[in-house]
Amino acid sequence: MIDNKLEQEEAQRTANYEAVKSEVKSEVGGEIAVEAERSTPGEQAEIDKMAGNMRRKAVNELVETENEVELSRTLARFSQVVDYIFFVIYGLLTMRLLLALFAARSSADFVQFIRAITDPFYAPFRGIVASPSVDGFTLALPIVIAIIAYMLLHLAIIGFLRIFAHRKTAV
Repeated sequence: MIDNKLEQEEAQRTANYEAVKSEVKSEVGGEIAVEAERSTPGEQAEIDKMAGNMRRKAVNELVETENEVELSRTLARFSQVVDYIFFVIYGLLTMRLLLALFAARSSADFVQFIRAITDPFYAPFRGIVASPSVDGFTLALPIVIAIIAYMLLHLAIIGFLRIFAHRKTAV
């Protein structure tokens, strides 16, 4: 019976302790929450200043990104025009190479037309190396060299444009 009474008192004390502990926790938590919600005018001014700086930085980054995107679009369009021009040059020079290779009649109107159009592109390369001939078929090596030179120039121009078109990112 005495042991029983001691156990009951101990259980009662433990229950009272837990109740007081729970009550103190809720009061202290409530006080902390109320204190956290209150801010001094100085703290509020600092918060407003930081928010303004963050907003301004976000707007500036957005404007900068829009400008970079517009520049990239313009350079991409210019790059397409450059590609088109070089592909036309490649096609015309290849046509002249094939006409020379198959010994097309130089008096034919189409041959004269192709020669007239390609002469400005072919002139700097004319006579660089000899053009071997076999049974009337001529491999015009200067035209091959011209095509390779224009390909390298094309790659250089496109590479140069890509330097400016790629968006710079910073972490």
